[in-house]
Amino acid sequence: MVKRSLQKNPAKAVETDEVFELAAEVFRVMSAPMRLKIISSLCRAEKNVTELLTEIDTTQPNMSQHLSTLYQAGVLGKRREGVQIYYRIIDERVANLCRSVCLQIAM
Repeated sequence: MVKRSLQKNPAKAVETDEVFELAAEVFRVMSAPMRLKIISSLCRAEKNVTELLTEIDTTQPNMSQHLSTLYQAGVLGKRREGVQIYYRIIDERVANLCRSVCLQIAM
């Protein structure tokens, strides 16, 4: 899972099976365009589902499914305020990777 941590010395950890497995999991989580849109939107600010739906054209059930995937992978955190649930990025590595890949492709 994305949540797992690596060794303290990244130079020694770069080409281990664990690194390749974790990288594959990150890419799996980011493999849906809808999840990339959600990550991009949440990079700007914490939002609830209604706010996300005003920015991203999809259905509420589809949005909830993708939010659940990102939450279960440890990319997003959430908090409840009344009846609203607010989502935020908690794994900045994934957000930075998303930004980097999208910028490279846009060039």
